[in-house]
Amino acid sequence: MANYQKAVKLSNKSVVLQAIREEEPISRAELSQKLGLTKATVSSLVEELINEEYCYQTGLGKSSGGRRPLMLQFNEKAGYTISCDIGVNYILVVLTDLRGSILHELYRPFNTNDFTRTVMEVKSMIDDCIKETNSSPFAVVGIGFGVPGLVNKEGKILSTPNLDWVQSNIKEIFQDQYQVPVIIENEANAGAYGEKMFGAAQYKNDFIYVSAGIGIGVGIVLDGNLMRGAHGFMGEMGHTTIVDGGLSCRCGNRGCWEMYASEMALLTAFSENGEPLDMELLLERADKEEAVRQVFDEIGYYLGVGLTNIIHTFNPQKIVIGNRLAKAQKYLLSKATQVIEEKTLPVLLHETEISFSQNYQYSTVLGLAAFSIETFLSKQFQSDEQVSV
Repeated sequence: MANYQKAVKLSNKSVVLQAIREEEPISRAELSQKLGLTKATVSSLVEELINEEYCYQTGLGKSSGGRRPLMLQFNEKAGYTISCDIGVNYILVVLTDLRGSILHELYRPFNTNDFTRTVMEVKSMIDDCIKETNSSPFAVVGIGFGVPGLVNKEGKILSTPNLDWVQSNIKEIFQDQYQVPVIIENEANAGAYGEKMFGAAQYKNDFIYVSAGIGIGVGIVLDGNLMRGAHGFMGEMGHTTIVDGGLSCRCGNRGCWEMYASEMALLTAFSENGEPLDMELLLERADKEEAVRQVFDEIGYYLGVGLTNIIHTFNPQKIVIGNRLAKAQKYLLSKATQVIEEKTLPVLLHETEISFSQNYQYSTVLGLAAFSIETFLSKQFQSDEQVSV
């Protein structure tokens, strides 16, 4: 009986904190009404949450006839998350509070093909982020990694088609180093979750996130849930064949979508002429040089072809294009839209909104931060016996 009562209390406590997070600022009376719990129960749980520094009292709210109530807010300063997006040609590490707001960030162009060098660089960047933290009750609650490869449901990296990683035990390395929970996720899945929680798809239940960097990954949200597939590998649409017998891809196939509609396709087009491999420089040149705009047009064309396939397959409310190629929206959107309008079934054409992420490269790290925060909070109120109320 004692275990049962403890489980009920912890469950109620979790529900109260979640309501504060979602509805803040909110009063005790409003929590009681919203959750169907007695005022005495809510007051007791809130006092515990305040004492444990999960939330705090803020100013007075509006009166509903009596005294003005004290309002409650979630304490985002109670801890931190660190999130790391490991791209093929860059590393982005951010420090966030428990609301997902970025407090510090480090971005470094970096060839991540060498696993050992990459781990050393990431450790250095994480250490720099930790130096930016202040004293807090929970300190760093989790570290998340987004990687460009196949990650199973247990967080094990099984394949990195665009990187020559053989030993890729990131989870074990960083858990041992920092003694905090570590989450490993495919970067496109994390990006989709970032857009759902903080970006262009906050109010969409059915949307697709296309991560267009050196490669292309896809995160799929249907009925409000992130889809992972039977083993966690759903969304490898960058390796669907878009040109039969086309360019050789590192995955072993030919004609993969990412060979024609990614940052890699852009850089490859200019590397053949011995020109610098820098997308930002090419974006600057595109305003002045027709030849550069033509390459962007071709990439926009194939981007549109792939997006048409996505529309026909998933019938999403929205497609969000993110990662580094999103910076090229100005040069890609027109051609991609033209192709989609020409090739999409009319009944589906106007059902899907296409947009480029305004988070650019931040979608993945924001999604990782959300995963870490949710994992931390869910574990705080677990008991040996889980009870639903």
